[in-house]
Amino acid sequence: MKSERRAWPRLPLPIPLFVRSRDSKGKDLLEFATALNISAGGALVAMHGALRPVTQVSLEIPSAPLPTSAPVRKNSRNLRAKVVRVTHGEGYNLVGLKFVQPLLPAEAPRRVASRRKVASSV
Repeated sequence: MKSERRAWPRLPLPIPLFVRSRDSKGKDLLEFATALNISAGGALVAMHGALRPVTQVSLEIPSAPLPTSAPVRKNSRNLRAKVVRVTHGEGYNLVGLKFVQPLLPAEAPRRVASRRKVASSV
């Protein structure tokens, strides 16, 4: 049985996003893509372009205009990541990304604690 190496669980949420990077010649790249799943540590993104492992990318999650009083941090919509793997498909690539800064602090609980039933004294 293969043990799970991931620190955080993956959520199968399709999220549209923009991927920004530079190619090997320094040319800016911008592509509208879809994250297929996401965790606090990274994401799996489907995109047409091919990126090489260790490439640095910037991800931007588009959203409707928010009032300045909204409790949403701006940096939660703009993420920096590094390509850790690429799987080529027909007409698309699956790109595994690791966030430069995890979305949760390191000391945050990574698993849901199991609940114990407490015996009643009645």
